[in-house]
Amino acid sequence: MSSTVALSVRTLVEYVFRSGSIEPGFHGTGAMVEGTRIHQKIQKQYKEGDRKEVYLKTEIPYGNLLYVVDGRCDGLLVSEDGSFTVEEIKSTSGLLDLLDEGHEVHWAQALMYAYMVALEQELSSIQVKLTYVHRATDEQKSLYRTLSFEELISFVNDTVARYAPYAEMMVRHDAKKEQSLRELSFPFSSYRKGQRHFAGAVYKSVVEKVSLFAQAPTGIGKTMSTLFPVLKAMGEGQAKGLFYLTAKTVTRFAAQEAISLLLTQGLQLHVITLTAKEKACFREEGICGKDSCPYTDGYYDRINEALMDLLEHETLMSRDTLALYAHKHKVCPFEFSLDAAYACDAVICDYNYIYDPRISLKRLTEERKRETVLLVDEAHNLVDRGREMFSASLLKAPFLEIQRQYKEMNRNLSTAAKSVNAFFISLRKICNEEGQGQWDSFPEELPALLEIFSLEAEQELIHPSSSIVSLNGEGEGENVLLDTYFAVQGMLRTFKTYDERYITYAEVRRGDVYLKLFNLDPSHLLRQMSKSFRSQILFSATLSPLSYYRDMIGAAEEDYSLTVSSPFQKEQWEVTVLPVSTRYHDREASLVPLTKALSQMVSKKGNYLVFFPSYLYLQNVYQAFTEYYPEIRTLMQDTGMSEQARESFLAAFSPDNDETLLGFAVLGGIFSEGVDLPGDRLNGVMVVGVGLPQLGLERNLLRQYFNARGKNGFDYAYVYPGMCKVLQAGGRLIRSETDTGIIVLADDRFLQSPYMHLLPVEWRDYLIRT
Repeated sequence: MSSTVALSVRTLVEYVFRSGSIEPGFHGTGAMVEGTRIHQKIQKQYKEGDRKEVYLKTEIPYGNLLYVVDGRCDGLLVSEDGSFTVEEIKSTSGLLDLLDEGHEVHWAQALMYAYMVALEQELSSIQVKLTYVHRATDEQKSLYRTLSFEELISFVNDTVARYAPYAEMMVRHDAKKEQSLRELSFPFSSYRKGQRHFAGAVYKSVVEKVSLFAQAPTGIGKTMSTLFPVLKAMGEGQAKGLFYLTAKTVTRFAAQEAISLLLTQGLQLHVITLTAKEKACFREEGICGKDSCPYTDGYYDRINEALMDLLEHETLMSRDTLALYAHKHKVCPFEFSLDAAYACDAVICDYNYIYDPRISLKRLTEERKRETVLLVDEAHNLVDRGREMFSASLLKAPFLEIQRQYKEMNRNLSTAAKSVNAFFISLRKICNEEGQGQWDSFPEELPALLEIFSLEAEQELIHPSSSIVSLNGEGEGENVLLDTYFAVQGMLRTFKTYDERYITYAEVRRGDVYLKLFNLDPSHLLRQMSKSFRSQILFSATLSPLSYYRDMIGAAEEDYSLTVSSPFQKEQWEVTVLPVSTRYHDREASLVPLTKALSQMVSKKGNYLVFFPSYLYLQNVYQAFTEYYPEIRTLMQDTGMSEQARESFLAAFSPDNDETLLGFAVLGGIFSEGVDLPGDRLNGVMVVGVGLPQLGLERNLLRQYFNARGKNGFDYAYVYPGMCKVLQAGGRLIRSETDTGIIVLADDRFLQSPYMHLLPVEWRDYLIRT
C-alpha cells in the first residue's frame, strides 16, 4: 500500500450515506447533551457481560490505499447462548412512528461496527440493533437486523469503494502540498527588522507545543511572520493544519492576501475563508429550511459532488469562490463552507469558530486539533470577545409574547413560557429601588424552567402547530420563538460553566427585565477551548502590558512571551500632547481647544484622522470645526455604515488629493483598527481621550472582581482596554519604513502614570526629547 488513510467510522459513513435536506438550525441544538444523557440511561440497563463505548479499529485495503477505520460502538451485548449484538443508540426529536425502518446512515454506522466485531470474534453472523429514543419523552423504538459475515464484507467493501475517489484526491493533494511546503521560501528578498526573530519564536513555539504571546508593532509584517514559520513547521511534519483567527473582516483579507502571495510562489494548500451565515446566504426571506430554500432541500444528495469539484480545482476559497460553486451545485453556501473547512489545510475565520461553544466547529476531532496551530490575530480583542462568548442573557418580554401567541394553539408551550415569565416578575420584585440586583450564583429554580421551555419550543419548531401571527405582524411569530429558543440554549449552556468567575445581575429596562450571567474572567474557558490544539500564537501591536493579556487569555506557565521592537526610526513620528481635559464633565469646554488643535494639525496639506471616545463627542467637535473652518474638506463616520460606505470613506484618503482631508471617526470603531493607509494616504492622527470605556454596571463589576483578587481593578476594567484603543488608532499612521507623520494625543492624562507608561517606546522617546 502506498498510503494510509485514517478516518473514523462516523466520518466514513456520513460521507457515503448521508442524504436528504438540511434541517433548520434549531433541530438538535441540545442534541449533544441530551444524546449523552440518553446513551447513559440505556447503557445503565446493560446486564453483566455487556460492554459499552467499545473501541474498535480495523484496516481495509482498497486500490492503492489502506483505510484505517476506528470508532466506539455504543453497546456490545452478549446473550445467554454467547451470541453478540451490536447496538447503536440515536436520540431524536422527530416522531418515532415516522422512522419506518430507520435512517440509512445510522444503519451504516452500526453495520461498520458489526463488521469489526465479527472480524475480531471470527463470527459467521451477528445481530445489529438500532435504538431510537425520543428526547422529550424517552420513548424508545428498536429495530433489528441479522447479517452474515459475507454480507458485512460486501457492505464494507462497497462503502469504502464509494469513499475512495474522495480519499484518492486528497492523497494526491497531500503529496503536492508536502513537497511544496518543503520547497517554500520566504516571499520577500529580506526580513524587516525584528521579523526573523519573531518568525523564529513562532516556529519554536509550534515545535515545543506551547503558546506564544507576541507584541509586534504595526508594520513588521505580522501576518507573514506567523504564517510562514507555521507552514514550514507543517512541511517538517510538526503540524498538519492551521486556523488563522481574526476579529474583523479587514484582517481576514490581509491573511488571504498573504496566502495568495505564497500560492503564486508554488505553495499547494487548500485554504478557505469562512463568512458569517447572514452574509453568505442566498435566501432572501423565510426561515432557513428545505421548505423555503432550494439550496437546503436535498443538500446532502449533492454535497459530495460539490466538495470534489471545489477541492479538485481550487486552492484559495474565498466567499465569492464558494458562492460560485454553491450556485453551480445548488447547495447552501454557508453549510458548504463548513463542510469544506473540515477538508482544508488552513481556515481563515472569526474567533468564534474555535472559542465560542455555541458556534465552534463541533466535528473537529481531538486528533485533528492536536495537529493544528491557532494563529490569533489582533489578540487583544479576545478578552472582551471571550466575555461575550461565555456570558448569556435573557429578557422577560419574549416569554410573555410566546405565552399569549400559543395560548390556544400549543398549551404546553404557552404554560412553559408563562412559568418563565412568572420567574421574571418575581425577579423584578427583588431588585432594588434603582431596578438592579446582583448575586454570586444563578437562580436555582431557573434551569428547570428553561429546560421545560426548551423541550416544548423544540417540539413546536420541528412540528409547528399552525401558522403563527405575532403581536408585531404576520410571519414574526416563528422568529420570536426561534430567537428565544437560542437564547435559552445559551443560558442552559452557561449554567454548566458557571463558577466563581461569574456574577449574575438583573436590570429593569423600560419596563422589561433583563437577566445576565456575566463572565468576569474569560481566561479559564479560553484556555479550555484551545488546550487541545498543538500551539496557539497570539499576536497584536497592542498586547500591553503583556502580563495583563497573559492573565486574561489564560497563559500557562510554560508559554512564551515576546516583545518585538519597532522596525521604524524614531524620526518617522512627531508626537505631541495637547494637555486638555476630555473627561465627560469637561467636554463642552474642550470643544474650542480641540478645534484649534485640529486646524493646526491640518495646516500642512495632507490626509488626517481624528478619533473620539463617543459618537456624540465626535458630532459636537465636528459641528464646531466645520463652522470655524468650512473650507477644510471633512468626512464623518456614521453609525451603522454599510460595507460600501466604509469602502468609500477609506477610498477618500487618496495619496494624490488636491486638498486637505480630515476624517472624524470613533475610537475603537471600524476605522481605528485593522485599517491600512500607507504613505501619503494618511499624514496625521489625533486621538482624543485615553479611551476609557463608559462607566457602567458591568465595568464596575469587573473593577470590584479584580480588586477583590489583589489586582488593580480600575486598570483591568478601564485603563488597559482604553489605552489599547488609543494605541490601535495611533497605529494607523506609520505602516512602512518610508512613512512619516504626526500624532496628537489630546488629553492631559497622557502626561501622567499609568497612561504615559503604556505608550509605545517610540512615542514616549519623542515626548521626552521634545
